[in-house]
Amino acid sequence: MSQLQATPRAVQRIVHGLPTSDGAGVKLRRVIGQPQLPDLDPFLMLDEFGTDRAEDYIAGFPDHPHRGFETVTYMLDGRMRHRDNHGNEGVLVPGSVQWMTAGRGLVHSEMPEQQEGRMRGFQLWLNLPAREKMTEPKYQEFGPERIPSAAPAPGVTAKVIAGTVAGVTGPIRQPATDPTYVDLAIAPGARFEQQLPADYAAFLYVFEGEIQVGTEPQAVRTHELAVLGEGTLVQLKGLKAAGNGSPARAILVAGRPLKEPVAKYGPFVMNTRAELQRAFEDFQAGRF
Repeated sequence: MSQLQATPRAVQRIVHGLPTSDGAGVKLRRVIGQPQLPDLDPFLMLDEFGTDRAEDYIAGFPDHPHRGFETVTYMLDGRMRHRDNHGNEGVLVPGSVQWMTAGRGLVHSEMPEQQEGRMRGFQLWLNLPAREKMTEPKYQEFGPERIPSAAPAPGVTAKVIAGTVAGVTGPIRQPATDPTYVDLAIAPGARFEQQLPADYAAFLYVFEGEIQVGTEPQAVRTHELAVLGEGTLVQLKGLKAAGNGSPARAILVAGRPLKEPVAKYGPFVMNTRAELQRAFEDFQAGRF
């Protein structure tokens, strides 16, 4: 695809996260999955958690079920231990990613491994197509040393979790939604471009500093999510550094929409109300 053929994506809307709590009282900022932005097919939820106060996260997320979708946990700071009822267990450390396909169902917990210090990161929920909702649960889990970095332009660093940036491909594979998930650091004045399929859903969430999207002077500030319109090219420019003078930071996420009916309630995401009812019955009967 040549630059002459590329169509830049513009900011469709800006969404602000809603402070809330989940699990046993963990304080977080819900960005997707709240009244301003209930979902963005195939994305169902995006939570940002980040605090230096142990009391905001120490209670963690005790045992809870999932069925019919995937959860992506990306740790920036802190340590989180996960366990499930299928015997899987591990610790997420800074820079690590866990991509969990809940499929037909599991019960798991996510609990802090630390008693003090900063806990920061993201959890993203992606829908699964109807044909994959009842697959066996599985994990794609990668430590920080297995997340490759690209330097696509002067002043820009990209940690590639999924998708390809400047010839560097991330370790996550999901053919159904073909996701791109990139952690960007962009210095003031630096520019970054990323090609995407025109019809894929895409968003930029800035968590430090300020970044311009597109050729119009549209600034996206800290704790703001920009829903990006259709187009083949994402164009970003660093505007303002983080408070400590380091580059602006954001996650750029995109994926193929599933365009299927969604029936969701709490930790279950299916296609029909009857399937939701079956999920409750199976969970209550211990069939997860």
